[in-house]
Amino acid sequence: MDADLSHHPKYIPQMIRQQLNTKCDIVSGTRYKPNGGVCGWNFKRKLTSRGANFLAATALSLSSEASDLTGSFRLYRKQVLETLIPDCVSNGYAFQMEILVRARNYGYIIEEVPIVFVDRVFGASKLGGAEIVGFLKGLLFLFFTT
Repeated sequence: MDADLSHHPKYIPQMIRQQLNTKCDIVSGTRYKPNGGVCGWNFKRKLTSRGANFLAATALSLSSEASDLTGSFRLYRKQVLETLIPDCVSNGYAFQMEILVRARNYGYIIEEVPIVFVDRVFGASKLGGAEIVGFLKGLLFLFFTT
């Protein structure tokens, strides 16, 4: 969950209910299911995010498990994190992808809850050239190693 409240805490009870009702291991807040979305992004930012998620889901064969691979608003079972974190080597957006790939490979169940992501009011996005290059390097690493 982003500390700037771009991920609104109002979705947490719904995420907990989803986990309790389905007994899944991970609940991911997604911008890309019906009733989800973004608020405050320009067209370029929306295109970048959609493109990155499409590329990652296609390359990593995760489109059936998760629609928002670069999002960070997630609910994990403690045991799942204890298993996955030691295996993860990526950071940034690549980490968000890696943890879902590894979860799938372990057979963990991933569910999604639609959320509306609201762009931050203060501060600036960390998305820049270096982060995009890091994302692409991470994607290639995961494609060839998982």
